[in-house]
Amino acid sequence: MKENMSDTQTPVIEVRDLHKSYGQLEVLKGVDLVAHKGDVVSLIGSSGSGKSTLLRCVNLLEDSQQGDIIFDGEPVHWKGEGLNRHPADKAQVIRIRTNLTMVFQQFNLWAHMSILQNVMEAPVTVLGEDLAVVEERARKLLDKVGIGDKCDNYPAQLSGGQQQRAAIARALAMEPQALLFDEPTSALDPELEQEVVKVIKDLAKEGRTMILVTHDMRLAADVSDHVIFLHQGRIEEQGTPDEVFKNTKTERLQQFLSATVSD
Repeated sequence: MKENMSDTQTPVIEVRDLHKSYGQLEVLKGVDLVAHKGDVVSLIGSSGSGKSTLLRCVNLLEDSQQGDIIFDGEPVHWKGEGLNRHPADKAQVIRIRTNLTMVFQQFNLWAHMSILQNVMEAPVTVLGEDLAVVEERARKLLDKVGIGDKCDNYPAQLSGGQQQRAAIARALAMEPQALLFDEPTSALDPELEQEVVKVIKDLAKEGRTMILVTHDMRLAADVSDHVIFLHQGRIEEQGTPDEVFKNTKTERLQQFLSATVSD
C-alpha cells in the first residue's frame, strides 16, 4: 500500500546512474536508488561492494563522478567533470546534509560534551534554534531512545549501545527529512546491538524515511520496504524483503545469504 501511495509523491531521495571512483578504482558503477517519504531502504552486500560509499555520496560526504542526486525534487548542482566534479553550491550542500542526517558506525560523539550537549549542539549552532526549545526536544529524544537518565553523563561513561542511541537522538534533533544509517550495529556486542535495533525498528514504525547500510539481515527483513543487494559496485538484485530473502533470483545473492547465515 505504501508503494502505491508513494508513486504520486516526489521522492525524498533519488539517485540516478551514480558512479564513484577513487583514482582508477571504480567503486560504484551506475547505481539507482529511490526513497519516498516513509520508505526504509536497506543496502546489503559484502565488504567492498560499495554500500557505505553510496550512503556517503548521497549525503555529499563523498564526491561522485557521474550521475544525479536529487533531494526532495532538487538536483544537486555540480561543477567540473569526472574526478574533478564537485558540488557547485556550498549552501545547497549544507541544506541537504541538514535534512539527511547520518548515524555512523563509530558513534562520533564529542567526548568533551555531555550527552545532552551532544544532542543540542547542531540545532543550536547550525540551525540557530532557541536554547530552551532545543533542550526540551533533546531531553524528549533521549527519553525516546531509552537513555533519558544519561543526560549529564559523558560518552566515555556510556556503553557502546547507549552511545549509539545517543547518536541517533542527536540525528533526530535536527528534525531531518531522512536518516542515513551506516552499519549502526556492527561495532556492538550482540546484547548491546539489540538495544539499537529496537530503536531503529521503532523509527521504522513511525514512518521515518531511512536508508540503512547493514550486515544484519534480520533487521533488513524486518524494517525494510525495499532491499538493495550491491555486488562489486552494481545492483545485483533488489526488491521487497520477501523477494530478496525468500525468492532470491541470482546465484551471487544466494551465496551471500548462505555465508551470512553460516556466520
